[in-house]
Amino acid sequence: LILFKMQRPSMAATTPDVVYSALSAEDEEQRPMEIESLCVQCEENGITRLMCVRIPYYKAVILMSFECPHCGARNNEIQSGEACQEHGTEIVLKVKEQADLRRQLVKSEYASIEVPELELVIPPRSQPAEVTTVEGVLERVTSGLQSEQERRRLLDPESAQKIDEFCARVGRMRELTEQWTLKLHDPTGNCFIQNPDPLHVDPRCIVSHYHRPLEEKKLLGLADDDDTEEQEEEDPVAEEWKSYDDAKHEILHFDTDCPGCAAPVRTLMKPTDIPYFDTVIVMATTCERCGHKSNEVKSGGAIRDHGCKLEVTIEEPVDLARDVLKSDTCGLSIPELELEVGPGALCSRFTTVEGIITATREQIEAQSKFFIGDSATSDEKKNLTALLAAFDDIVSLKRKGVTIVLDDPAGNSYVQSLTAPMDDSRLNKTFYTRNYEQNDELGLNDMKVENYGELDGIQEEEEEPEPQIMD
Repeated sequence: LILFKMQRPSMAATTPDVVYSALSAEDEEQRPMEIESLCVQCEENGITRLMCVRIPYYKAVILMSFECPHCGARNNEIQSGEACQEHGTEIVLKVKEQADLRRQLVKSEYASIEVPELELVIPPRSQPAEVTTVEGVLERVTSGLQSEQERRRLLDPESAQKIDEFCARVGRMRELTEQWTLKLHDPTGNCFIQNPDPLHVDPRCIVSHYHRPLEEKKLLGLADDDDTEEQEEEDPVAEEWKSYDDAKHEILHFDTDCPGCAAPVRTLMKPTDIPYFDTVIVMATTCERCGHKSNEVKSGGAIRDHGCKLEVTIEEPVDLARDVLKSDTCGLSIPELELEVGPGALCSRFTTVEGIITATREQIEAQSKFFIGDSATSDEKKNLTALLAAFDDIVSLKRKGVTIVLDDPAGNSYVQSLTAPMDDSRLNKTFYTRNYEQNDELGLNDMKVENYGELDGIQEEEEEPEPQIMD
């Protein structure tokens, strides 16, 4: 009903781009829609104001404000106007400096926040969606606990004292007397924590994406409450294969749910060989109901014995057309731009040099909305605009001699050589031995691939120790 009233002044307004107009202070016709609604405190009628806008360099949002003229009650809320992303998002931030407290934070109403050092968990749907700061999260917790303290001191002094002690601990966290961790878990994928230096990898913030479990699909309304986890059935075709090479001649498929509309879709998968490299697995999903499309490439080989660093210099148009395979463990850097992109920033993909540059530019522009939007300072906006223009110059070859560096500790990334199997003058390959930290990130330090059967036998022969009773 709300969307119908908003579209009613213009019958042509049938697309989301018309509903969500651009946010502009110069547009006199852009004003919120007022709806008479019930106040939950005095049960009199108040006014709710709604406005659907598209914030520059961010996303479409719905701004809501309620005010009651009878009792003075007020409430402000923001909701995302975007659909759920393909995967959920989890962001872990190590708060060590004052700049970390000033990071801007965006979360939906389905997001949960956790501070392990305080044993604090804010469950989903307990707070509305908001745009705030890291310090604002702690401030809201404190204000919520202090709202009923005077009454609580009269009725339950013991609980009031514990809350005062907890608020004091929160205050010490805000003063950074000790380092603490903020975990933001959002199944919609519409969450964000600002990176103070978007040109480099954030050393204190880790962003990861995950497949939503059934419980979160039910929370978002993407699955029915009666749905249960289905056990995967064995593919009868797989039994006919005698080797891995037999699977390369067929297109495999498996059924799943569309992340956009939850309709049943089929994901196609096919192993294929890249000349002078290795086997890769190409996966593609297309939803006929909502039009959602996704493509992904995975390495079909094991982790190599050595890491690999690939450096390609862009001088001619043919360099932009080189095939590139970037794995999930591969980081990207451009020394001429002083730019460093971590492995998790760009998902694995099979593209070209031009495609990887364009994808990096789009990723930086999407994640740096706070540096080029209305709230950005002139210096921040100038530096980031110059960086985006430098990407355009590289693609148009107005700027030559730029080096693209792909560093993959697993050794599963690839850049096409123009003179294979001979050496390429503009492509440099360097193999190196991984250090302990890189092996730990790949999970190799905890692997036991030799004589593990003997270890299991020893554990089976050992008798279970008798339990000891401690005073």
